[in-house]
Amino acid sequence: MVNRNTNNQILVPTDFSEIARIAVGHAAKVAKAYGNEITLIYIVEEGFMGGFFSKNQSAIMKDAIETKLAARADEVSKEFGIKVHHRVETGKVYKKIAEIANNEAYDSIIMGSHGASGLEQIMGSNASRTLQYAEVPVVVVKGMSISEKGYQKIVMPFDLTIESRQKLNWGIDIAKRFGSEIHIVYSDSSDEYLDRKMKNNIAMIRGAMEKNKVKHVMYEFKDGVFDNFANEVHNYARIIDGDLIVAMTHQEKGLGELIIGTMTQQLVNQAEKVAVMCIPPTETGFNYDY
Repeated sequence: MVNRNTNNQILVPTDFSEIARIAVGHAAKVAKAYGNEITLIYIVEEGFMGGFFSKNQSAIMKDAIETKLAARADEVSKEFGIKVHHRVETGKVYKKIAEIANNEAYDSIIMGSHGASGLEQIMGSNASRTLQYAEVPVVVVKGMSISEKGYQKIVMPFDLTIESRQKLNWGIDIAKRFGSEIHIVYSDSSDEYLDRKMKNNIAMIRGAMEKNKVKHVMYEFKDGVFDNFANEVHNYARIIDGDLIVAMTHQEKGLGELIIGTMTQQLVNQAEKVAVMCIPPTETGFNYDY
C-alpha cells in the first residue's frame, strides 16, 4: 500500500474463528491487488499455557496449533493463489502483533474485531488495542466479507488537521487498485473562518481526485456534527453501502476542538460490518505528491 519500504507482507492474526476467516479474505484480496504475501499468525496469550497446563501439555498444544495453522496457510494459498507464511508466537496478543509488524516492516495488519471461545483468542479488544501500538496501517474487519471486486465504496472523513489529509494518498491508491468510488465526508462550522478553511481543503481534495481520475462524491454534514461525527460517518457508510472507512489512527480533530484521540476508536468500535482502515500519521507532516 502506497510506496513504503516494507517486507511486502500483510500480517494477519488468526484465532480460527469466523471473523478471522473473513479477515483472511480481505487480506487475500488486498494481497492480490498489491502483489503482497500473507503471514498468518497465532498468538498464544502470555501465561495461558503455563497457567493451566504442564510444560509437556503446553508443548503438545503448541504443536497442535502449529499443525492447524500450517494447514490453514496451505488452504489459503491454494484458494487465492498467493504465497502464505505462518508462525506461532507467545505474548500479549495486541503487543506482539504490533511489535512484529513494526520491527519486521510489515506492509500492514489486517485483523478481525470479534473473538470466539475455547482455544480461540478474544480478538475484539485486541484489535482495538493493536491500534495504539502499531506503526503500520491496520485494517479492522467486521462481519462483512470483501466483495469479488474488492473495496468499491470508500468513505473518508476529513477535518482541518494536517494528519487528516495524510490519508488522501492512501485512499487514492486503493481506489486506483480496485476501481473504487471515494466518498469524502466533512462537517460545516458556524465559525466563518473555520468553515472557509474547510471549504478550501475540500477544493484541494476534489482537485486531487480529478487529477487522479478517481470517482468521488463530496458530502457535507450540516450543523457542525462534532460531538457525534463518528456516528454520522457510520450512518453515511451504511446508507451508501460503503465497504471501507479510512481514518487516521491518532490525530483526528474537529473544526474547533479535539474530538478524538477517541474518534478512530469510535469508528472501529461502532462499525457493525464495514471495515475500517486506520493509518498512523507521520511525524514530518504531509507530502502533497498527487
